[in-house]
Amino acid sequence: MSSNVVTAYTDGACRGNPGPGGWGVVLEWNGHRRELKGGEAETTNNRMELRAAIEALTALKRRCRVDIHTDSEYVRKGITTWMDGWKRNNWKTASKKPVKNRELWEALDQLRNKHDVRWYWVKGHSGHPGNERADALANEGIDELQAAGH
Repeated sequence: MSSNVVTAYTDGACRGNPGPGGWGVVLEWNGHRRELKGGEAETTNNRMELRAAIEALTALKRRCRVDIHTDSEYVRKGITTWMDGWKRNNWKTASKKPVKNRELWEALDQLRNKHDVRWYWVKGHSGHPGNERADALANEGIDELQAAGH
């Protein structure tokens, strides 16, 4: 792996939709590994998928190339395919409805412009080590939130 490329595995989880949710991130760079996780008391799976990608990019301290691996087609297609149209249409979908989670999409859009990001979809729950660990971290984020009484 080239030392200037960060590989990120991101995942979100939700128990109930909406319900308590968590996000998990695995960052790998030049032989190093960093894991991040968090949770929210009342959220959705899509919001947690977005938060995971946002947290992955936020953790990076300087501009770099980032390969983000997500099992969320919502996140990957949103950022690579739908975003330009949403912005052209004043944050409305093709069916003229307001884009859900706009504030998270805007945050992700700003962060991705600070880096050279490539987006990859990976099949969830299929034994991919990075994705499986990100999923476990997302669930730990929910567990810790619930243990704290939220």
